[in-house]
Amino acid sequence: MFSNKTIFIAPLDWGLGHATRCVPIIKELLKHNRVILGVTPLTKPIFEEEFSGVKMIEIPAYNITYSKHLPLWLKLGISYPKISKIILNENKILEKIINDYKIDVVISDNRFGLHSKNAHCVFITHQLFLKAPVFENFAQKQNKKYILNFDEVWVPDYETYDASTSSASVKNLSGELSHGTHYHQNVKYIGPQSRLTDVICEVDPNSYRENKYDYLILLSGPEPGRTTLENELLLKAKNSNKKIALVRGTKIMTQGLRFEGIDTFDFPKKEELKRLILSSDKIICRSGYSTLMDMYLLGKKELILIPTTGQSEQEYLAEYWQQHFNSKMILEKNLTQFTL
Repeated sequence: MFSNKTIFIAPLDWGLGHATRCVPIIKELLKHNRVILGVTPLTKPIFEEEFSGVKMIEIPAYNITYSKHLPLWLKLGISYPKISKIILNENKILEKIINDYKIDVVISDNRFGLHSKNAHCVFITHQLFLKAPVFENFAQKQNKKYILNFDEVWVPDYETYDASTSSASVKNLSGELSHGTHYHQNVKYIGPQSRLTDVICEVDPNSYRENKYDYLILLSGPEPGRTTLENELLLKAKNSNKKIALVRGTKIMTQGLRFEGIDTFDFPKKEELKRLILSSDKIICRSGYSTLMDMYLLGKKELILIPTTGQSEQEYLAEYWQQHFNSKMILEKNLTQFTL
């Protein structure tokens, strides 16, 4: 880490995962540095909960959404010109921020435009190597080109990787996404990161046996994918005799569905979210990497992973976790066969 520096740090606002995994990093940096946060309307509430009093600067939102009809890889390909403009714009904005606030270090969690020759620049990612059903070489070439603009790469995972074993003792969480022949000369594995585990040593999972849930449905991520999956799972929950909790990751109410018999939470505070996870037998969630880090560090092993259709990274992670960590993977197209 750094000491006696002025640091600007900003995460991508594709869901909340990039922001939440930055929280423990920011807390460590604040011990010996001045930190300024780059926020968007989506990430600002997370940082306000964690870091009241820390300077925050509004930066452009990527506003990535899913399509009801197109796979994500194709949607992103069509959106590439728009995303490229955002990257160029944030790069210009960063130069002004560096000049105005005398920034020494810039830390970007997956925001490709946050690099400069006028500061030491760090890129946080678990995707050094992309997965894509088509155009993978082109996507990887672009990914590499952007990442090489940074002085360092921080990978939120363990460095250990053994592709020859399917044992659950395999330590790394991201598999081939961040383990391979590195093209960047300065890659550092900083270990899994979760804002839910900063007081994990004080938590006894057995203390949450009362009011225990059979299932916790944990949903977040861009729309309309989040709501589409929520609707399907709620229909199944209506006919279930299990005790179920739902964390929605949005404050927009779903139309036409009722929540009787389900304990529902929109944006629970950190302690409440941790309590819900630890008091639930099984977790139903997307296979987003930040969620998986939370589950791993909280010791939750009964996971039902539903990757976002067309999002190759989540599909790979769900398969990887099914193979190495005994999670259960269910594709959305096969949800008709799933019961609660």
